[in-house]
Amino acid sequence: MTVKTEVRQYPFGEPVRLDMDPLYAKLRREEPISRVRLPYGGEGWLVTRYADAKLVLADPRFSRAATVEREDIPRTTPQPAARNSLLSMDPPEHSRLRKLVAKAFTARRVEQLRPRAQQIVDQRLAEIEASGPVADLVQSLALPLPVTVICEMLGIPTEDQHRFREFSDTVLSTTAHTPEQITDARTALETYLAELVAQRRQQPTDDLLGALVAARDNDDRLSEDELVNLGIGLLIAGHETTANQIANFTYLLLTEPTHWELLRDKPELVPGAVEELLRYVQLGSGGAFARVATEDVPIGDVTVRAGEAVIVNTQAANRDEGVFDHPEELDLTRNSNPHMAFGHGVHHCLGAQLARLELQVALSSLLLRFPTLCLAVPAEEVPWKTGLLVRGPKALPVTW
Repeated sequence: MTVKTEVRQYPFGEPVRLDMDPLYAKLRREEPISRVRLPYGGEGWLVTRYADAKLVLADPRFSRAATVEREDIPRTTPQPAARNSLLSMDPPEHSRLRKLVAKAFTARRVEQLRPRAQQIVDQRLAEIEASGPVADLVQSLALPLPVTVICEMLGIPTEDQHRFREFSDTVLSTTAHTPEQITDARTALETYLAELVAQRRQQPTDDLLGALVAARDNDDRLSEDELVNLGIGLLIAGHETTANQIANFTYLLLTEPTHWELLRDKPELVPGAVEELLRYVQLGSGGAFARVATEDVPIGDVTVRAGEAVIVNTQAANRDEGVFDHPEELDLTRNSNPHMAFGHGVHHCLGAQLARLELQVALSSLLLRFPTLCLAVPAEEVPWKTGLLVRGPKALPVTW
């Protein structure tokens, strides 16, 4: 059966810092499959319960490919889903492309990057300490760490890193930039990646982008558009979310000093604390990538009809009382923590292990070098990004 329900505007409003809108908890308890209307593309179903989220994310009857270039699919961004993007593919095409880069992101390969990540962080923190307070952790640490790591993996020259950083926020815009600005930024990224591809055809390299060029030219395992779009996806996903989460996690720990003190006194808790922070902190601004049902699928008391779109909010699912004890509390000693911060199913985040490593190294190093770290301004004066798919501070002034 399909239950008639109130249609709510979604997202539920501009996020306030890292606060979770209480409406998510109400819906999860009373209306876990609800109707929503998004800024573009009309209406769809919103899923907020853990079990339902896992179902939609893993069930092949819910398609990402069916959203490609369709203006009628509900979304928070002006542009519909792009063709030749990993995020917009279903198996077997998705599997083919993901396999080309998956080896670079295995737990073993990522762990080999830990010394380099530690070196980057140590250098950055030494510069912060030498300059003296006040420091902006966004520009001095949160951005440089993941940007440097993913650029070195792909083979992006240091002097070119600004060329994609300045376009990344624009590409992820919901309301912060005009559709024309978003299109221009995407075009600029495509042009830059095409330049790098051309360079590697003249002078082959052993970095990740060089391997992808070889897969394109020698093995014919991806098209030129797929190659460029895969490079763009790796560049943006490889730094944007982690950079924001380094700042978000630090902000949260410094606004609740008992948590900072716990990790300072027991640094061995940091890996588990990172998992809990991933569960607890709402990175997204409410938007998500819709999936389209390819046939009628029952979810709880609702039947999602073929052709209807479903939006999963994994952050709401990460607060599900049926899965997590006292889910509204940040518990850095939590043992069982099967959160879905990195998604679920075939689209589970390719760089999850890399993100974990960078977050662990950043937090551990901050705690060790700056045990008395604190915000340099009142928490309410920390400026926050708006109009983007992800949330995070524009700047995070700290002192010690």
